[in-house]
Amino acid sequence: MDEIKKIRILWVDDEIEHLRSHIIFLQEKGFEMATATNGNDALDLLAKQNVDLVFLDENMPGLSGLETLSRMKELKPTMPVVMITKSEEEDIMDQAIGSKISDYLIKPVKPNQILSSIKRHIDRERLVTQKATSDYQAEFSDLGLKMNDNLSMDEWAGIYRKLVYWELELQSTDSPMDEVLKMQKNEANQLFSRTVRNNYLNWLADEEGPLMSHRVFKQRILPMLDQGQKVVLVVIDNFRLDQWETIRSDIRSLYDVAADGVYSSILPTATQYARNALFSGLLPNQIQEFYPHLWVDDDEEGGRNQYEEELIKAFFQRMRRSFSFSYHKISDNETGKRLADNYSRLLSNDFSVLVYNFVDMLSHARTEMKMIKELASDESAYRSLTRSWFVHSPLFELLKKLSSEKVKVILTSDHGSIRVQHPVKVVGDRNTNTNLRFKQGKNLAYKAKEVFEVKKPEEAFLPRLNVSTSYIFAKGDDFFAYPNNYNYYVNYYKDTFQHGGISLEEMLIPFVELIPV
Repeated sequence: MDEIKKIRILWVDDEIEHLRSHIIFLQEKGFEMATATNGNDALDLLAKQNVDLVFLDENMPGLSGLETLSRMKELKPTMPVVMITKSEEEDIMDQAIGSKISDYLIKPVKPNQILSSIKRHIDRERLVTQKATSDYQAEFSDLGLKMNDNLSMDEWAGIYRKLVYWELELQSTDSPMDEVLKMQKNEANQLFSRTVRNNYLNWLADEEGPLMSHRVFKQRILPMLDQGQKVVLVVIDNFRLDQWETIRSDIRSLYDVAADGVYSSILPTATQYARNALFSGLLPNQIQEFYPHLWVDDDEEGGRNQYEEELIKAFFQRMRRSFSFSYHKISDNETGKRLADNYSRLLSNDFSVLVYNFVDMLSHARTEMKMIKELASDESAYRSLTRSWFVHSPLFELLKKLSSEKVKVILTSDHGSIRVQHPVKVVGDRNTNTNLRFKQGKNLAYKAKEVFEVKKPEEAFLPRLNVSTSYIFAKGDDFFAYPNNYNYYVNYYKDTFQHGGISLEEMLIPFVELIPV
């Protein structure tokens, strides 16, 4: 009852003495009550005291209820105000609702009506927390049992969707289950890493294996184009399933979600490998073999994704298709605005590919800039910052225009990212790549049980730079750290968003088909 006693309610009515029984009823329920008989006194009280909710009579002499309401909102815009009126006239209700009342009640009011209104507007957060907590508690054991089965990639996608759902449900509450969910998600990532370690090489070798980066164009995009559909593919670099769920409601007014799928990124879950595989329909060593001029190794200078348009063209040539397509990479706001302003040129092509780099740049900026790290201090804030970018971005403006043109849009990514926590020591020579989630090189020293190791790169369809090249991948929220300057390195990179390794967040990618409403 301690929380309820903190709630302070102001009741404003020129006949307040007739409401004494209601006041006493609420006091007995543990609420602190203040009263006023006119608008001016109520405003004076509000200026001096903290009030959690106001019951406001609509029909008062002097300063009317609606005038009082307007001035209250100027003083405290977010404070809930419940209008109490004898009148059911529509224009009065419209004015009150337009002035942002939280609720209205018709006189004579009953005690239970009052209590219900308070619970809706003041106690809602606590009740929502209780409900979310009890619902997650009920599903906790079921998720735990399922995770310990020998799951397919599709089944892991279902588990991950559930975890993301509960993460979003609990993020805005003070639920004690929030920490339990974090532990369960960590456990899920460890078990998922075991599944990947045991099955990944077979998935690549099996043509009937899971939908992975190199299979997306052939199995998902090509059938749409063959049916004569115009398609715009939007690839938001480093975009995760939870970030998609965060912007889903903003897209709902523009598009119906025709298919809400997930595909698996290949390893490494890094742009050079995953996105090139997505656009080419090939695995990395196949790109290197068939199109050596289009592959840039880790140790070479230059952009490692500078040939994406050429890889898309090569894919259509191999498939013996002559679809017209355009490719656009958007790395700054100005480029995005120009594309949104000239969106009509997309309509002349069968297929358009748009790559947006904001989320990836955000994750890198969060590592390097203290201010961004503070703005995106945790997963919830990271999602919020992503949504803030999206709703104010040229991409959102472009999607609005494409919706009006009835163009089908595919929204996806090349890989996700994970917030790393635990350092794993590795030793390599000066030619070893710098990525924190995977290492490629010769004579790598590490503890085998802490990583997923690929000693024969060709088995994972990865390029071999020399005879002794091997790859290792970090699991869960681990990251690789060198023994030299170990403490500095760990403190600098811990709690940053990284990609390249094995985790649900990095590998299970949203693939969403949007149909204009």
